[in-house]
Amino acid sequence: MANRFAGKRLEVRGKTLFPTPHSPLPIPHFSMKPFQPAIALMNRLKYPQKFAAISCLFILPLSLVTYFLISEIQTRINFAAKEIIGNSYLRPLSELWVALPQLKILRDSNSIQNSSEIISTENKIDNSLSQLKPVELKFGKVLGTSDKFNQLRNNWINSKTNRYSNNKSAEYNLLINQIHDLRSHVGNQSNLILDPDLDTYYLMDATLLKLPEMQRILAEIQSISQSIKIHKKVTPLERAELIILLGMLRDSNSELMDNIDVAFTNNPPGNLRPKLTQTLNLFTQNIKKLTERVNPLIDSEKVPQPDDYFADAEQNLKQSSLLWNQIIDELDFLLQYRIDGFARKQILLYIFIFIILAIVVYIFVGFYLGLIQTISSLSGASKQMVEGNFADEIALDTQDELTEVVKSFNNIAVALVKANQEISQLNHRLKTENIRMGAELEITRKIQQMILPKDYELAQISGLDIAGFMKPASEVGGDYYDVLQSKGAIKIGIGDVTGHGLESGVLMLMVQTAVRTLLENNETDYRKFLDTLNRTIYNNVQRMNSDKNLSLSLLDYQEGTLHLSGQHEEMIVVRKEGAIERIDTLDLGFPIGLEADITDFISQIEIQLHSGDGVVLYTDGITEAENMENVLYGMERLCEVISNNWQKSAVEIREAVIEDLQQHIGEQKVYDDITLLVLKQK
Repeated sequence: MANRFAGKRLEVRGKTLFPTPHSPLPIPHFSMKPFQPAIALMNRLKYPQKFAAISCLFILPLSLVTYFLISEIQTRINFAAKEIIGNSYLRPLSELWVALPQLKILRDSNSIQNSSEIISTENKIDNSLSQLKPVELKFGKVLGTSDKFNQLRNNWINSKTNRYSNNKSAEYNLLINQIHDLRSHVGNQSNLILDPDLDTYYLMDATLLKLPEMQRILAEIQSISQSIKIHKKVTPLERAELIILLGMLRDSNSELMDNIDVAFTNNPPGNLRPKLTQTLNLFTQNIKKLTERVNPLIDSEKVPQPDDYFADAEQNLKQSSLLWNQIIDELDFLLQYRIDGFARKQILLYIFIFIILAIVVYIFVGFYLGLIQTISSLSGASKQMVEGNFADEIALDTQDELTEVVKSFNNIAVALVKANQEISQLNHRLKTENIRMGAELEITRKIQQMILPKDYELAQISGLDIAGFMKPASEVGGDYYDVLQSKGAIKIGIGDVTGHGLESGVLMLMVQTAVRTLLENNETDYRKFLDTLNRTIYNNVQRMNSDKNLSLSLLDYQEGTLHLSGQHEEMIVVRKEGAIERIDTLDLGFPIGLEADITDFISQIEIQLHSGDGVVLYTDGITEAENMENVLYGMERLCEVISNNWQKSAVEIREAVIEDLQQHIGEQKVYDDITLLVLKQK
């Protein structure tokens, strides 16, 4: 297993180091991991279920979008239909708007000859209200006009009953205001004022605002003209009123022409210009003639001819009613044209969706049947292969990815027929090779065990009670520990090569040999010792084209004094009473074999040992050992076992740690080499 420093960023003495090419950082690449849930789901479904699941994922959003689209179209249809309802209400209301001022003029004339005309106009108003009543009964709730209609009808009945009262003017103004209020209410509630198309918008502007306003002005002109005729003179106030009304009429006429021209220009069906042009031109020209009469009123004190004003206003009123009716008819046509267009879109949308769904189902069924056919062919061929009879290749009339699968299957089948003949020969050769490699591994393992320090060697070291243990995770381990004595110097080493197996075991042997060689050569400088060792191992690793390296700590012992150098796991210092001190080795060296020159990273510390004190050295195979629940053995548990057993001998301490470690691991597989070295000052 890799030591705890391999592949990590290291910071030593203010320097930041990164792994060399021998331990590269992971390179980002495309991973299927984000798609694992989807893959797992698809792998658990049969193809009909897969098609059904994928179809639902497509159909649900498609259905939602279709629903919103159809709902939007239906909303536009309902919008236009409500506008038609508003027009239905405005028709009889417009007749009331025109007839009521005429009745006021007839009543104000106080002429007996007008009695029949008064009765006729009243009947006309009654008829308009009668026409309005069924419309009100049908659409009153939709438009919310019931209260306003009832008030208008009741006030009209009172006005007709009191036709000869002295309060006729107030009653007239009340009725006119109620009609105006009811018309505005209908325009607002029936969407007429909100129409989105320019042609219908300006037609509604004409029927709701412009023409009713011009009709009101014309009625006022008639009323003033009648007053002038009755009194045989014109007052300054009446002259001013005429001037103002004629100016307002001229402005309204100009706006009406401009707006209707916009409607003509933005009229896709093209029905407005041929239907309305003649009546519109006649009406607007006559309005111009009437408004031109304002100039004599301004330029002189001449008394206006009331009959002329009255006749022109009356003629224009009739033409305005004719134009209003034509506009409202064309407006209904355009609204119905719009509704029909939306209805056609709905039908086309339904047809389109049905065709697409039919095509999708047809293609899905075809795809499924083709897939089943291919799977059936592969299944039959595989059965033939199992029986040892594969003479004919599978042929498919397809161009998709399954064709490549079938080609690969055919190639595999041909190759298997050929390979089957070679397998027997290879099996024999492999058996021979396995025997040879097993023997080589066994030899390497025995060599490792042979060079480990023997018990009698450890017993000969004066001043220290020493016990060691090493168990590789595989046939050949990568852990290293040694206790060497030469010419009075005692060198203790422990290390961990990245990984385990033959290559790690060979590197461990190299390290043991190099350490003994340097010791025999009387190298006492710890920095030169580690640097020379590192260069030797580094050059060998390069020659081997390997990415192996190792953590290594070396201890020099003499008369109760330990000098520690090199980077490895923490060193555990145990005092006589069992107190634990943990020495971090991160700043004492650098992984061996990772860089050519590590001189700048090597350092040393000194530890004094008194009688009963000692140290424990280990590899991460102990602290990172897992149980069946994947819980690590851990540094704290190791220190606790050592402390609890420190009063015993080194061998007994070793046995206590190994026994506790085995209890922790249980039936779990051992993934890393386990090494332990206990040194206790006598």
